[in-house]
Order: sequence, then structure tokens, then C-alpha cells
Amino acid sequence: MPIDIHWALGLLVFVATVLVMEVVAIYGHKHVMHGFGWGLHKSHHTARHGFFEANDWYGVMGAAVSISLFWLGVQEDWGSLFVWIGLGVTGYGAIYFGFHDIIVHRRIETGYIPRSAYMKRIIQAHRLHHVVESKDGTVSFGFIWAPPIAELKRQLEENSRNGKAVVRRNPVGRNMAGSTD
Repeated sequence: MPIDIHWALGLLVFVATVLVMEVVAIYGHKHVMHGFGWGLHKSHHTARHGFFEANDWYGVMGAAVSISLFWLGVQEDWGSLFVWIGLGVTGYGAIYFGFHDIIVHRRIETGYIPRSAYMKRIIQAHRLHHVVESKDGTVSFGFIWAPPIAELKRQLEENSRNGKAVVRRNPVGRNMAGSTD
């Protein structure tokens, strides 16, 4: 029996899914991408040439989840609840692509200059994430939320002092100071 919901509840499910996806992304980034999935994610932390990188397969995996939810909701008649969840996963993917790939890493150059404290913090937090040379000891795993910059710098200093992280002077990755792109 399909689980169909009113559009107003659907909007709440959409927003809740986007928020839950940030939590999923933080844990996935920390424990999968910087864990057993480092083989794919490492490409994102090294200077390289070209538009695509092995790390892009994570986006393909996220898209597969969205497509599956749409398919189940519509074609398998599971109901609109699954379509709204699929929209939330897709919405998070669009936000991620906009913030992370376009604004932070400038995969598509827009000339955007961050002016708000929020955007400056997100960008700086991600740059601090990229100053660590290995998969271990880095900070700030979120894509639309970041802890205060002072806290991230304190964590990096502690991780460096304890030998958990090898901190380079400049961040490396697409369109960052240490990059050749």
C-alpha cells in the first residue's frame, strides 16, 4: 500500500531530509571517505588536472540513492513519501554541488566573492580541512555546516602536536593555494 502524504507534510519531509543528509554527509565524510573509502576520496585532496576526479563517484552514488527513491515512490507505487525523501536527497546534492564544488573549489568559475560571515566560515573551514596531508587528523567534515574556525584551528594544532595529522602550509585540492590547477 502506497504511503502518500499531503504536499505541506511533503515540504517538511523535504527540509528534514536535507538536514538529515548533512548529518549523514558528516559521518560519511569522516568515516567512509577518510576511512575505507580513502582510495576514491584521496583524489580530492591532491593537486591534479582535469574536470573530473575519482571522488566524483561519491556524487554518482548519492544520485543513485535519489533515483532509487523516485523509482520506488512512482514506479513501484510506494507513494509520495519516497518521492519527497528523494527530492530532499537531490536538494542536498544540489546544495553540496553549489557550495562545495562551485563556490569553494570553483569547478565552474562564477566570480562569486563570499561576503557573509556564514559563507566565509564554510569556505575557511573547508580550506582547513584540506591542509592535512593524510586521511587522518583533519577537521570539518560538513558541507553546509562548520564548527567555529577558532575551534578547528585548535583541533588542527592538537592533532599536529599529537602526531595525528601532518599539516601542510597551504591547502591542496582543486583551486586551492597548493594546487597546480
